[in-house]
Amino acid sequence: MKKLDMLTPIGIFLGLTMILLAIYTSEIGGGGAGYFFQVTSILIVLGGLSAAILINFSMADVKSVPIVLKETFQTQNHDIQGLIETFVDLSTKARREGLLALEMGLEDVNDPFIEKGVLLAVDGIEPEIIKDIMMAEVVAMEERHRKGRSIIEKAGEYAPAWGMIGTLIGLVLMLQNLNDPSSLGPNMAVALLTTLYGSLLANLVFIPMASKLALSTEEEVFIKQIVIEGVIGVQSGQNPKILQEKLSAFLPNHAKKGESEKEEEEILND
Repeated sequence: MKKLDMLTPIGIFLGLTMILLAIYTSEIGGGGAGYFFQVTSILIVLGGLSAAILINFSMADVKSVPIVLKETFQTQNHDIQGLIETFVDLSTKARREGLLALEMGLEDVNDPFIEKGVLLAVDGIEPEIIKDIMMAEVVAMEERHRKGRSIIEKAGEYAPAWGMIGTLIGLVLMLQNLNDPSSLGPNMAVALLTTLYGSLLANLVFIPMASKLALSTEEEVFIKQIVIEGVIGVQSGQNPKILQEKLSAFLPNHAKKGESEKEEEEILND
């Protein structure tokens, strides 16, 4: 179950706030935040960036951008310990009642990937084939995520480049009007602010978002690997205790420590 991740908007807001505070508190531009707003520079960077994205990607890819951006504002907490307990329960039931009995207990499973793996096991498919089928789905998921993420990554690459193009435009305009001192300031502002806007978009928005999406994909692949190992263990009739120990290897160190302390406490209570 995904929920709103406040870290992304907080991070963007914090970055912009710190930049504005730096502008206001500087000795040179104290109170001059308006100097850093330049419509021409914004048009060059955003217009050029949008055009480059449209050229680089298909319409279907571009339409997926809102969905991809939405993912950067969401997070999903994976309960690895709960996942392990689910497979221990399935393994126990399979050893007591047989694999066919697992199909009746899938109503409590809310993960389609787990459900698919268990159904493959119930159908009596060989473990190697089950693993190949499920890994194919993992690879397809990675490719879908990579394709969606690539738009954000390209935006992070193109934004500084369009900032530099705006700088060159501003310098050309400035050099062509050296005999008009009143035009030097505005043209220089275009030259410098386009670079600022491009770098700001790349390093505060696009590149961090792309990195967050990549980490989210890695985490999801990790969880699916646990599921695959759990399904294979259930299908092969592994002892629930052995399967639990095997899957516990996926737990983070602090969780392993807590689990060992819990086991010691249970032993003492017995």
